[in-house]
Amino acid sequence: MDDAASLRAAGLRVTAARLAILDAVRQGDHLDADGVARAVRDRVGHVSTQAVYDSLHALTAAGLLRRIEPAGSPARYETRVGDNHHHLVCRTCGTVTDIDCVVGEAPCLQPSQMHGYTVDEAEVVFWGICPACQANGAESTA
Repeated sequence: MDDAASLRAAGLRVTAARLAILDAVRQGDHLDADGVARAVRDRVGHVSTQAVYDSLHALTAAGLLRRIEPAGSPARYETRVGDNHHHLVCRTCGTVTDIDCVVGEAPCLQPSQMHGYTVDEAEVVFWGICPACQANGAESTA
């Protein structure tokens, strides 16, 4: 399904900005909202920051984007939705890399105590030093 059809199927209006946002997130590497806004402006010209935030929210709520929030980092967006995957985050440069869940279905982990909750998802973030930073001699700050 193309992006316009995906927007329509989600009940959202098809706009140049929304199409550009989906493309920017797909082409980017876990971009934050400012990175998305810059990429969108390069494609379609002036788009307000508020319009980008509003669209990111609508696209995330519609399930077309996934928002992740690694600790100490601004929210980031990706188009890989609907599967159970996790992330590796570099402590030095902040690069985020997708990794498949070994279990494959959600939740891949169960808490030691459920406290009456019905758990449907576990978000796993692995922290370390990426290969590029290792090559540059970076060390873990942990």
